[in-house]
Amino acid sequence: MTSSPHAFHLAQLNVATLLHPMDDPRIAPFVELLDPVNAAADGAPGFVWRLVEDGAGDATGLRPAGEDVIVNMSVWESQEALWDFAYRSGHLEALRRRREWFARHVAAHMVLWWVPAGHRPSLDEAMDRLADLRAYGPSPRAFTFASSYTATEAADHLPAAPPAHPGAATPSARPAPAGEAATA
Repeated sequence: MTSSPHAFHLAQLNVATLLHPMDDPRIAPFVELLDPVNAAADGAPGFVWRLVEDGAGDATGLRPAGEDVIVNMSVWESQEALWDFAYRSGHLEALRRRREWFARHVAAHMVLWWVPAGHRPSLDEAMDRLADLRAYGPSPRAFTFASSYTATEAADHLPAAPPAHPGAATPSARPAPAGEAATA
């Protein structure tokens, strides 16, 4: 990764309960948006990394929260960068249409948390943060856009810093953009 003025990055996990299986024609418009939205994320200012399934271009085949629940996890340089991508880009079209494809969640479905720059969160880590948010509400450990915390406020809740000599990207990690080295 190129040097960044940010010592910490913002991780996010979003879970969505499918109304129909991924191969159902009623989900096809969502599936058609996956590649362009993911490509837009990969090229967005402040994008750092996103989770992908081995041999795939996205994480829709990973089901840590149940067979009908898909996940999206990524890391961004700042909360503003993630907000701009989520709500001020082509991604907004997918958000506007989400009720066509996903059940309305009663519990929190998105969680944000700070990580040291270079750290790639695991699905277990992300699911733990979501469980914290659901159980205890927003805190410096697990929060939302509406009730956010700074990296300084979250300092006691950060995962361990990446090793001094990072290895290659994990098989389920999207390679870093050209000119950047991925870390494990």
